Amino acid sequence: MSDEHKPHDDSHADGEAHKHDDAHAAAPETHAEPHVEPAHESGHVEAPAAVEAVSDGHADAAHEEPAHAEPAHEEQSSHDDAVTIVSDAPAHDPHPTPAETATAAAIAGGAAVAAAAPQKRPVWSDQGDAPFEDVEITPVYARGKKGAKKKKSSGGGAANEGWEIFKTIAFALAIAMVLRILLFQPFTIPSASMEPNLYEGDYIVVTKWSYGYSRHSIPFSPPLFEGRIMDRAPQRGDIVVFKLPRDDRTDYIKRLIGMPGDRIQMIDNVLHINGAPVQDVTITGEQLTTMYGQQITQANETLPGGRTFRIQDFGPGGDLDNTPVFEVPTGYYFMMGDNRDNSIDSRVDESAGVGFVPAENLIGKAEIILFSWEPGASLWNPVSWFSKIRPSRFFTVLD
Repeated sequence: MSDEHKPHDDSHADGEAHKHDDAHAAAPETHAEPHVEPAHESGHVEAPAAVEAVSDGHADAAHEEPAHAEPAHEEQSSHDDAVTIVSDAPAHDPHPTPAETATAAAIAGGAAVAAAAPQKRPVWSDQGDAPFEDVEITPVYARGKKGAKKKKSSGGGAANEGWEIFKTIAFALAIAMVLRILLFQPFTIPSASMEPNLYEGDYIVVTKWSYGYSRHSIPFSPPLFEGRIMDRAPQRGDIVVFKLPRDDRTDYIKRLIGMPGDRIQMIDNVLHINGAPVQDVTITGEQLTTMYGQQITQANETLPGGRTFRIQDFGPGGDLDNTPVFEVPTGYYFMMGDNRDNSIDSRVDESAGVGFVPAENLIGKAEIILFSWEPGASLWNPVSWFSKIRPSRFFTVLD
C-alpha cells in the first residue's frame, strides 16, 4: 500500500469507527444491528477495534432484541486470534445470551420464592424440637388436650360440675328406690309387742319379693293398681310387716297365726286353731321379769305345720286370754304378737286394733336383725350409739 492511501485509510478507519460509535449510541433507539465493514486491504485491519465493535454491538443486540440476536461471524484472516476471541465471547463475555439471562432469572426467582416461603419446624426431630405451640404443626393429640384445657377453663365448669353432682344424686336415689320397692326395706321395732324375738330398738330387714307386690310396696301407697302382682301366699308363723287396715298408712309387725278360712280362739291363755289347742312348752327355771318388775312366763309354741317359736305372757287373767272364735275371711290373715299380753293385734276389732289383715296390705317378711340399740338411743346423740348398743343381737336370723 502506498503512502498516499494512508490518509484515506485513516479517515476511512476513523469514519468506520465513528460509524460504529454512532451505531452503538443509536442502537437503543433504532434497534439496528451493528454493521462491521470488512477491511479493503488484508493485513491492515485493526483487529482490536473490530473485536470491540463486534463485542459492543453483540451485547447491545442481546439486551435490546433478544429474539434477533445472532452470533457474529468473522471472515477467515490472518488474525486468527481475533476470530477466536469473537467466537468464544458467549462463554467468557460478561454480557450473557438471552437464554442464559432467562435461565439465571428463573433460578434467581425460585431462590427468592424459596427464601420468602415460611420454614415450618419439624414436629419432632433428633434435636428434640416439639413445637406444640404452633397450631398448624401441632399433633392432633396435643391440640385436643389444649382444647380440653381451654374448654375447662373457659367458663361453664361450675355448671358442668353441678350437673354431674345432680346426676349422681339422681342415680343414687333411683337405685335406692328400686332396691326399696323390689328387694328390701328396713324397719325399726318401736314397741315390745314381739318380745322375746324382737325388742324395741332392733333394726330389721324385710324382703319385698316374698309375697309379691302391691300398691303398698311403693312409698306412700299410691293407688296404681289393685291386688297383688306375682302373688305368693305367706306361711303360717311368718313374721310379717303390713299396713294397718284402718288407715293403710301405719306399718305394723306381727306373726301370722291364722290363714284364710281358719278359726282362731284363745281359751284360758291357750291358743286354739280350728278347735285344737296349740302345743306349747313352758320354759322351766327362775321367773323372768319385765323392766317394770312384772313376772313373765316364756314358752316354746309349735303351730300346725311344725313351726316352733318362743312366746311370753304375764300369766292367766289377762284381757285377751279368752276371746270369741274368729273366722278368717278369704283373702285375709289373722295376726298376733309374740308378747301375748302386751300386743294389740287381730284379737282386737279393727276400729281399735288390727282386725283381719287384707292380703293387699302385706309388705314383706322380716328376715334378719341387722343392728340393735336399747331404748333411749338417739340419732342426734352419738354417745348413745355406743352406750346403748346391743351387739349380741347383731345379724340375728328370725324364726
